[in-house]
Amino acid sequence: MIQNLARQTTFANRCEAGRALVEPLSEYANRPDVIVLALPRGGVPVAYEVATALGLRLDLLVVRKLGVPSHPEYAMGAIASGGIRIVNDDALQAYPIDRARFEAVLAQETRELLRREKQYRGNRPPLQLKDQVVILVDDGLATGASMMAAVHAVRAQAPSRIVVAVPVSPPDTLDALYAEVEQVICPLVPERMVSVGYWYLDFPQTTDEEVMAFMHKASLNEAASDSPRERGDD
Repeated sequence: MIQNLARQTTFANRCEAGRALVEPLSEYANRPDVIVLALPRGGVPVAYEVATALGLRLDLLVVRKLGVPSHPEYAMGAIASGGIRIVNDDALQAYPIDRARFEAVLAQETRELLRREKQYRGNRPPLQLKDQVVILVDDGLATGASMMAAVHAVRAQAPSRIVVAVPVSPPDTLDALYAEVEQVICPLVPERMVSVGYWYLDFPQTTDEEVMAFMHKASLNEAASDSPRERGDD
């Protein structure tokens, strides 16, 4: 099921965009079998709002877009943790890339993926997603290659359900994802995408430090919710 909540026209920032996803995801609130996975870096502030409002666990799934060398924002593919690789055939037809240049981009992005995994995950245990409901969150989609790589990485662990929740995406990208997952939620579905940032009033690049800060806050929230409440004497 695709839920298109067409009330929104722009988002002030990523945090507001995350709050726009809370209501349509409310059926998953406070469920121990549900986990929110953010796609770093831009998806982290969005996913933090979702996980915090709904009382859900938050973790990361590192993905990297393989940008066309002459047009880096346009994905000719993507990679994700677990050795997942997705190729965008349409991009490779529009921008013919020889094998050597493709492999060079792949090697570069693989190094960056490993760096981010080491920095962001630290001592976090590996993701255990079997029989879990997994909500994948990013700040928006264009070609959807990165999200598709994330979906394949999650599907390899046999979750009970995969939900993709993003603030903005073109309709054809959502249609492709719907063929792969059980539910897709997107408040803003423009026919002419332009870029993800076009639909935000404030869209700075999310930094490594911000990612770590959001994840630290999420871990404190989870620890507080797991702590037994102090009871007074009767």
